[in-house]
Amino acid sequence: CWNIIGSGIFISPKGVLEHAGSVGLSLIVWVCGGGICALGSMCYAELGVTIPKSGGDYSYVTEIFGGLVGFLLLWSAVLIMYPTTLAVIALTFSNYVLQPAFPNCLPPFIATRLLATICILFLTWVNCSSVRWATRIQDVFTVAKLLALALIIVVGLVQICRGHYDALRPSVAFEFSQDPSVGQIALAFLQASFAYSGWNFLNYVTEEIVEPRKNLPLAIYISIPLVTLVYTMTNIAYFSSMTPEELLASNAVAVTFGEKLLGMFSWVMPISVALSTFGGINGYLFTSSRLCFSGAREGHLPYLLAMIHLKNCTPIPALLVCVSTALTALSTLSKTHNLINYVSFINYLSYGVTIAGLLYLRKKRPNLARPIKVNMLIPISYMIFWAVLLGFSLYSEPVVCGLGMVIMLTGVPVYFVGVWWKDKPKWVYRLVERVTYMGQKVCYVVFPQEDPSETEPLTASKAID
Repeated sequence: CWNIIGSGIFISPKGVLEHAGSVGLSLIVWVCGGGICALGSMCYAELGVTIPKSGGDYSYVTEIFGGLVGFLLLWSAVLIMYPTTLAVIALTFSNYVLQPAFPNCLPPFIATRLLATICILFLTWVNCSSVRWATRIQDVFTVAKLLALALIIVVGLVQICRGHYDALRPSVAFEFSQDPSVGQIALAFLQASFAYSGWNFLNYVTEEIVEPRKNLPLAIYISIPLVTLVYTMTNIAYFSSMTPEELLASNAVAVTFGEKLLGMFSWVMPISVALSTFGGINGYLFTSSRLCFSGAREGHLPYLLAMIHLKNCTPIPALLVCVSTALTALSTLSKTHNLINYVSFINYLSYGVTIAGLLYLRKKRPNLARPIKVNMLIPISYMIFWAVLLGFSLYSEPVVCGLGMVIMLTGVPVYFVGVWWKDKPKWVYRLVERVTYMGQKVCYVVFPQEDPSETEPLTASKAID
């Protein structure tokens, strides 16, 4: 569950409350958001053991729907999901570092962007230099994340025991600052989903789990409720010390919480959250470069991105692409609030396409071996929620959400020109070879040895069908 609990819990509470319009409804959104993640993760568990290939959503969709749909998922992940998420977390890192120095105003725009850029570049260098360093940073900074959340929850419970829970009384909690609407509630779910966005990582290790049919659902049943409890308790703790107006006015919610309750130890909170977000950036750089790597091996991205450093065994070309797109998102997109709606909409779109693939696979290949087989009501319920959420989100934020769809669809001509069109002029192939060769020399990279188990399709299963 530590893959799910991330820096999003320090970012999303403000957006959830703003769209929900009341404390009570925002808490309901956090609880229901965890329930939706549980439904989705059970569907992903079935796909993970049915299609045992690395690459997650991208590999499943490519196997089920073919190259075009898989490429569009990869295209949106490389250009939207991972870069925007990195930009949001990096901005949160810089805000929490700088906020104590600017207690009465927002940190300067240029200062937050500059610090976020430095952080991304430094962690890219770490990931290019050593896989061991990257994993150690992740392990160490996970402690800071858990420390910050534990401190918030414990202090909040102490406040409640002392009788400071006025904002949580039912008569007050459901006082709406705006008229509730389905569209605004949908956007509140998008904001919450950003904090839960690691739930689909649970099935990435299905090949390594002993007895996945038994242990993978068990891991889901334990981790998702635990994460939901932690997130809900964190928000309850916030409301034990802050009014809704104070929370909405805060640029760094955890810092405001610490200043009100921790006194001379208030410095602990911004440091803990900054360390947590620092680790979050490192984790997303690691996983996004791995996705580029998988896409290149499938032939959907330039082969240079499937190469690793000769000595350090790190995917330097893929990391350079990831950092370039992240810095572009950081420099071109402004409000963190809009960034979260933008990336969460595309995330949910990808989840829905993947789970629709599960339903399609059930119909087209009913005899396929499925070590885990969920009840049909689970994916159907998820798809109904998915359709309502995306429909009303697009209605409420047509520009922000529509922009993501437009960028995703730009991948269609790119796919047909770059992947589907095989008989290109010879000069195109010569140019690609020359660029690949130059990239190899600059980055000192080569193709790794392939593991047939990761690249071989479900030949045996297809033969059975």
